[in-house]
Amino acid sequence: MKIKKDFDRWNALKKNLHEREINAFAYAREIWWCSIGINIGAETDGKHDNLERPVIVMKIYNKETLLVLPITSKPKADKFHYKIHAGKHTGWVKLTQPRVISHKRLLRKVAILGEVEFKALKTVWKNSL
Repeated sequence: MKIKKDFDRWNALKKNLHEREINAFAYAREIWWCSIGINIGAETDGKHDNLERPVIVMKIYNKETLLVLPITSKPKADKFHYKIHAGKHTGWVKLTQPRVISHKRLLRKVAILGEVEFKALKTVWKNSL
């Protein structure tokens, strides 16, 4: 069964994101709600009005570009996901869907992953490549 995706809605939202001014700066280990958008095939989509989902910042390239991994709240017990706990938040990081994004996609910071857990996540992610 094919799922109908509203790419026109995403395109309009993407234009607004591109034009917006932002003063937020992200750092590695932070978890943010991010406007991921509507994507193709099995790529992770955003949800809600802003087509958003939580992501964990893995690497900062410069003040405008960063590498993130999307997070799902649905329990996943397989080699393609890694369970994390950040404060009161639990999620499963999607190891197979890294993305380089603009800082303009970041909407609001949720939590910060602890240093030890972030190091473990990085190791698992690198080993999955």
